[in-house]
Amino acid sequence: MTTSSSTVTDQGPQVLVIEDEESVRTVIRATLQNHGYRVLEAGTAERGLEHARAYTPDAVILDLGLPDMDGLDVTRAIRAWSPMPILIVSARGREKDKVDALDGGADDYVTKPFGTDELLARLRVALRHAARAGSPGGVGILRAGDLSVDLDRRIVMRAGENVRLTPIQYKLLVELMKADGKVVTHRQLLVAVWGPRHARDTHYLRVYMGQLRQKLEANPAHPAYIVTDPGVGYRIVAEEP
Repeated sequence: MTTSSSTVTDQGPQVLVIEDEESVRTVIRATLQNHGYRVLEAGTAERGLEHARAYTPDAVILDLGLPDMDGLDVTRAIRAWSPMPILIVSARGREKDKVDALDGGADDYVTKPFGTDELLARLRVALRHAARAGSPGGVGILRAGDLSVDLDRRIVMRAGENVRLTPIQYKLLVELMKADGKVVTHRQLLVAVWGPRHARDTHYLRVYMGQLRQKLEANPAHPAYIVTDPGVGYRIVAEEP
């Protein structure tokens, strides 16, 4: 069976699982349903795209190695018309695959074999970020643990104390905080802060991330806020609700 639609609740978020391996779909389906999600399934890219348009789910869990289309092309096809969260679950573990997927519009990337707790945590982060991004008027204050950024007043606070940042440091921190726990690739950060002409200047990031950690972390060598995804980018550690 390549497609099905199953529910355990009429209230939970709806997640579309596009995965050609039925055994993997079964694990993901059971995990999601046990935690209150409604599940749609597709075993091919074509059927997955049909479901995405017909049902406009709250999130998509997508394999890259589909029989009829590469998952990167599916990601781009969805991104052409929808900002719905896309979580890649794939056996491809190379840094380039992760970077290509994230730069192509995916919200996060989990490598097979995966733990169900990790999958659920990444899904919660993606859904929370989408909810905040869709809130009327945006978010005036960004938070991660006891770290906060007041966007209106451009004030950064850590554990109740003001942290003074340079303009570049502030921009980098805002980009990470806006991602709300999602990994932000090197390219995404460089383009957002320095512009497209500097998309490959990763040495900028090493310098400024080091400076940020010196100002924000109790132990910069073992960061609690700004975490590195080696070869891919950075993410801010955000507390789960």
